[in-house]
Amino acid sequence: MKKLFALGMAAMMALSLAACGGAGSSSAASTTDPASSEAATAETSGTAASGKKWVIATDTVFKPFEYTDASGNFVGIDVDIVAAIAEDQGFEYELKSLGWDGAIAACQSGQADGMIAGASITDERKESGWMFSDGYYTATQTMTVAENSDITGFEDLAGKTVAIKIGTQGAAYAESLKDEYGFQTQSFEDSPTMYQAVLGGQCVACFEDTPIMQASIKDGGLALKVLENTANEGGDYGFAIFSENSQELLDMFNAGLANIKANGTYDQILAKYLG
Repeated sequence: MKKLFALGMAAMMALSLAACGGAGSSSAASTTDPASSEAATAETSGTAASGKKWVIATDTVFKPFEYTDASGNFVGIDVDIVAAIAEDQGFEYELKSLGWDGAIAACQSGQADGMIAGASITDERKESGWMFSDGYYTATQTMTVAENSDITGFEDLAGKTVAIKIGTQGAAYAESLKDEYGFQTQSFEDSPTMYQAVLGGQCVACFEDTPIMQASIKDGGLALKVLENTANEGGDYGFAIFSENSQELLDMFNAGLANIKANGTYDQILAKYLG
């Protein structure tokens, strides 16, 4: 190189070419450049070909899947799974904490490309336009009462009011039982408000996803208890899109999920939050 630089004009040309090569190397590291994404795809299967920065909506409080920790950081199983999959697949994203209803609305209006919020995969949702990934967690739904409650099962709910969270499988489970056991339901927009309704005596019980309820009781010191023998068969949570325009994102989620399960990252994430 010293000899080249000593050759006057040849040195200037070599320097110019070197500068071009440096710019190309910098672009290759950026997932927002379509050309660089294609190059990365050749090295790592599943890397985003579009170079798009995807907007992913989620709930605000659905512990341990998404919540704000004591340091003010937004954390949780869903948060870590998206981060791990994005790293594996080489795409950029922005995670927006909008609440359950807000996340759905954002996806349906095109303001978000996908949603991860502990959403159970159901035929009803598929028929209404949800397009799901492979399942990433299997959860049951169960009934919870105040710690000092004398309610021991569904039979004790007759004539009483039960709290449910709008649009959830816990709500669907409660609705499927209310006629048989003679209770009423009252809807709430988020889990903490629903729990307070039970703690305050406004409702005698609530229906919630079992891991969410167990984590909330343990970490929040809530005077609630999950009743044994009240869980349903459960089902899988899935990442969801609402438009074929986001099919690439869904495909990358599935590919990345398979990879992080195979390399142990998935198990590490669950252990971090569930023990």
